[in-house]
Amino acid sequence: MRCFLDVDISGLVRRKAFLLMLLFYSVILSAQTDDTFTGWGAVFASYKLNDKLSVHFDGQLRSTDEIEHLQSFIIRPGLNYHASKNIVLTIGYAYIGNRRVIEMVSDMIPEHRVWEQFIYNQRFKGGHFTSLQHRVRLEERFIGKTYFENGAIVNDGSEFSLRLRYFLRTLFPLIKTDNFTDGAFVSIQDELFVNLDNAPTLTNGGFFDQNRAYTSFGWRFNPKFDLELGYMYQYINGRNVNVNNNIVQLAAYLRL
Repeated sequence: MRCFLDVDISGLVRRKAFLLMLLFYSVILSAQTDDTFTGWGAVFASYKLNDKLSVHFDGQLRSTDEIEHLQSFIIRPGLNYHASKNIVLTIGYAYIGNRRVIEMVSDMIPEHRVWEQFIYNQRFKGGHFTSLQHRVRLEERFIGKTYFENGAIVNDGSEFSLRLRYFLRTLFPLIKTDNFTDGAFVSIQDELFVNLDNAPTLTNGGFFDQNRAYTSFGWRFNPKFDLELGYMYQYINGRNVNVNNNIVQLAAYLRL
C-alpha cells in the first residue's frame, strides 16, 4: 500500500546529519582552546605607617608562551585601612603594560585601574597554625585601545570595564606550631574573576572572565619575609579563543 505522503527519508536524514555536523563544529569552534606555558614573578609588600594605616605595593612580571618575551608588567600601589584585627580595607591604583601584536609588530599597551578591596583574615590555632584569607576586589579598568598605521601600533584612547574578583588563600606550615614565625609551608589559593560591565571590544562580552588555581611550597625566613615557588592553572574565557595557561610562579612577600 502506497503512503499518501511521499517522504524523502534519505534526504531528511542527510539534512539532519548536516545540521548536526554544523552544530558540532560550531560548538568546537566556539570552544577553541589554546594551551600555553608561562612564567610569572611577583613581589607583594606592605609597610606599616601606624596602627590603622599601611601602604600596599605589588609588582609583577609575566611572560608570553614558552617564556619568550615579556607579556605584561604590573605596578600596583594602595593604601590600607586596618578596620580591625582581621579586616583590611584598601583603595589603590594600578598601571599595567600589556604586550599586543598586530601585523608582526609588538608594543606595550597601557591599562589604568582604580581598585577597592576588602580583606578578611582568619587564623586557626588549636595546636597547628593555619591562616585563611578572603579577598574581594573591585576594579575600574581603563584598557588601552589601538590601531595599526604606517607599520606602527598607535594608542587610541581606552575602553572602560568593571570587574569583580574573589580570592581565597590558605597557608599551612609543615611544622606543628601555634605561632608560625619561620619554616616551610604550603599554600593553596583560588581566584575567580567576573565582568560586571564589559568593554565594547576589549573584553570577552560575558560574565565569567577567568579563574586562577594555585598551589606552592614556600619558606618563611622570619615574620617579615616569605618566599614561595608554585604552579598556577589559569583558565581564560576569551572573546574568540579560550586559554589554558600553565604558570610557574616565584613570589616574595614582605611585611615591613
